[in-house]
Amino acid sequence: MDGSTFTAEVRGTICQVEKQCYLLYAFHDVSARLQSEQLLRQQITAHTREQSALLQISQTLASDLTLKPTLILDQLRIIIPYRHAVLFSLEQLELTALAVRGLALAIPFHLTLAVESALATLLNQHQPQRIGNVWGDEVAAQFLRGLLQAEATTLLSGVQSWLWIPLAVKGQVIGCIGVAHLHANAFSTHQANLALTMANQAAIALVNMRLYEQAQTLATVQERQRLAQNLHDAVNQSLFSAGLIAEVLPRLWEKNPAEGRKSLGDLRRLTRGALAEMRGLLAELQPQVLTDGALSELLSQLANAFIGRTNLPITVNVSGQSPLRTVGVLPGKVQVAFYYLCQEALTNIAKHAKARRIVIDLLYRQTAVEIRVHDDGRGFDPANIPSGHYGLGMMRERAEAVAIDLAITSQLGQGSDIRMRWTEPASEETA
Repeated sequence: MDGSTFTAEVRGTICQVEKQCYLLYAFHDVSARLQSEQLLRQQITAHTREQSALLQISQTLASDLTLKPTLILDQLRIIIPYRHAVLFSLEQLELTALAVRGLALAIPFHLTLAVESALATLLNQHQPQRIGNVWGDEVAAQFLRGLLQAEATTLLSGVQSWLWIPLAVKGQVIGCIGVAHLHANAFSTHQANLALTMANQAAIALVNMRLYEQAQTLATVQERQRLAQNLHDAVNQSLFSAGLIAEVLPRLWEKNPAEGRKSLGDLRRLTRGALAEMRGLLAELQPQVLTDGALSELLSQLANAFIGRTNLPITVNVSGQSPLRTVGVLPGKVQVAFYYLCQEALTNIAKHAKARRIVIDLLYRQTAVEIRVHDDGRGFDPANIPSGHYGLGMMRERAEAVAIDLAITSQLGQGSDIRMRWTEPASEETA
């Protein structure tokens, strides 16, 4: 083999080796790229799943104003597995356990922070705090063991990791969640951040729940005040007048029997009216009274109370035969709405109509109930209601809430006519 031939073979071999190396590097590059793309897809899938879970949790927490704190802990478990968890509210230097999951621990129980510095340690500048080993010597672990005393020591039983998650709204911490895990260093930074995102939504839900409860309490107080005012305005006035008549009646009867008989009629009217008012107030205090009786009886009760309060004649007419006339067949919420609509109608008549006569017609049809409240008063223009008069608007809202058709017609000097009609929904069999 001459030198030129050998050189050519060597060059050929080198070229083959270079090609193989190139192919090897290319294959390695493609493989690394595929692995990188696969990892990226996994990360995107995990991120999408987490965001979807957070969105679902947010919707769940925001969907109910009567939120139960245990629901927050249940939703937290969707994104972070844990052994057990506890939700605390924070008032000054006291933590109150509102809910526990994973342990049979009676609530509420209270934990007291000795000093302000302890509160600062707990809140950790409004950031999650991970404790990899609750039995270790780090400051956070020692603080945790010192805080969870008495019955709260159960929270540390059999666990290694702990995660504090603050509940804050507009920079103000209203509580925190403690999460425990069986294994050491179980909670990652990413999980802590996920939990904080969820906790921010939970804090808003808790504040909304508190505001709703306060509104409910305020509404109850206002309702009691309204009933007390009605008691004072109507019943007390009627009984006071009846008492005056009863005192002078014996002497009046001796001097003028005709006037005595007239006063005796007034006394009867006042006492009947006061009794009807009391029954009405008791019915409002016990809503089941409004659903356990017949609608016709409720309207008669309203009429008697109105007569006793205003001394105006009112007639209640009941007609028609229908299954809806049977007590308990008409839906309770509809019957209650009819009662309050008629009550508001009579209140408006007493305040504004200057009527001399009122008629209430109750008509039962086969699949509907109709009520008409008519007065012969001075009437009004429905399209020009003065500001500050909300009675008609409240009646429309109450009627719409239970699908009652409400029609109000009136003309100046022609009285007013209020018609209400509820139609029984068609059953699926007949639809």
